[in-house]
Amino acid sequence: MTFKPIKPKKVSTQIAEQIRSSILAGEFNPGDRLPPERELAEMFGVSRPSVREALNALVASGLVETHQGGGTVVRSLLESAAGMPLSELIRIEADRALDVIEVRQGIESWTSWYAAQRALPDDVRRLEVIVKGMESNLTDLKPSEDLDAHFHILVAKATHNVVWLHMMQSIFDAMQEFQRDVWRAVYLTQEDHRTLYGHHRRIYEMIAAKDLEGSREAMLEHLRFAQMKCSAYVTKREEEYKRA
Repeated sequence: MTFKPIKPKKVSTQIAEQIRSSILAGEFNPGDRLPPERELAEMFGVSRPSVREALNALVASGLVETHQGGGTVVRSLLESAAGMPLSELIRIEADRALDVIEVRQGIESWTSWYAAQRALPDDVRRLEVIVKGMESNLTDLKPSEDLDAHFHILVAKATHNVVWLHMMQSIFDAMQEFQRDVWRAVYLTQEDHRTLYGHHRRIYEMIAAKDLEGSREAMLEHLRFAQMKCSAYVTKREEEYKRA
């Protein structure tokens, strides 16, 4: 039997492996900033050059990117430098947003199913906080668009599948501007806001109860309603464009 010599790992390699594991475990979302070099050096008990070398390795692997004056940011695992970004495509052709919602029905019905299967108590508590925030916004008809988006990301996070999480984060980043416009244009009545709140509460309750099929159906019901509202917005925008 032949043994190979044990080679100690470089400090920077060990740092990179720990950060990589945290990203792949979903502890950092796409777009999140890592702590500054100085803080990371203190956390790991190493020198800043070792941290810098580790971050450079992560940049080379495509897991993070550096911004001048903006630190190191986690990239989506699904990010591609090729082709037109989805956000730009949606901005130019609003109909593509309806395509995205159709895709979301397939994706999110299953993220909700897996969340109901795998959600930990902390996941459920975070969803509950969002639902309570949406309920409090009903009093003065305050928009809950940010809470809405965050709820869907938390559902994906509750699957404990980093690919679901990064996929949903990428979709919501691309849809951000369109969704804001939809909220301002067609979610106008108390009834609309109550309906949205009711949908999210139902999804949360099904996940908390670990009702897999119930959570999937609740998510589909919500996304069908969203599809109807977004379609109305696209039609309204096209009519305004024709009159201009």
